Amino acid sequence: MTWGLVTAFRTLTILPVPGRDAGEMASSLPWFPVVGGVLGSLFAALALVTNELSGGHWPGGAAAAALAGGIVLTRAIHLDGLADWADGFGGGGDRKKTLAIMKDSATGAFGVTAIVAVLLIKWVSLARLVSAGAFVWIIAAAIISRGMQVEWAAWLPYARPEGGTAASFVNGARPSHRWGALLGALVLLLLFCGPAGGLALAGGWLAAKGYGLWCRRRLGGITGDLLGAGSELVEALILTAAAMAGRELAKLSEWCVLYP
Repeated sequence: MTWGLVTAFRTLTILPVPGRDAGEMASSLPWFPVVGGVLGSLFAALALVTNELSGGHWPGGAAAAALAGGIVLTRAIHLDGLADWADGFGGGGDRKKTLAIMKDSATGAFGVTAIVAVLLIKWVSLARLVSAGAFVWIIAAAIISRGMQVEWAAWLPYARPEGGTAASFVNGARPSHRWGALLGALVLLLLFCGPAGGLALAGGWLAAKGYGLWCRRRLGGITGDLLGAGSELVEALILTAAAMAGRELAKLSEWCVLYP
């Protein structure tokens, strides 16, 4: 286990991992999809176990278990970023005011609404995936959403001139980190989801580019809050798309190891 992987786990999860952190925080970025795969597997396992215990008659409960697991295992760090993003972009005007609102620890109406909306969308989508037996797409969404954080970090400059919690990740990000994360995500998605995994990654990447362009236009770059918010939005998007496709995904997941 490299020190970069240790740092990636400690950054994105509450899971106890032995070892010391990497000397350069950005060296953890290529490992983000791997951590996403581990997290997604735990979310899927929670949903699967809850579904089995209920005899398959309570997909909403299984979805809630996966959702709760995600909140606990990540310390709700991305939801916090989502709230700050919504408050800043919704209530801010110019760049300076938007950044000031995002830095404020208080959560406003836009932030609360965004959290409720995203959690509701994810819960409905997870319930549909549980009903369809497509637990693997819970894993896929976690892999893609964490991988896109690396895309933004390596592509966009850090938006706060005074620095911030994610500055060391963004300022130290290199093209090799981006390509390493994309390749790692692709391998994992092809393993779990077959060709559909590659299509999902492409869709997530396109959504990430649109979000990144919006962030650059509004603030000139990215921040830690925007990384977290983007991760939540991409994860919700992938879950929703997979839920809408339902069992049709099986036609594109011929070598998938977890799809029934």
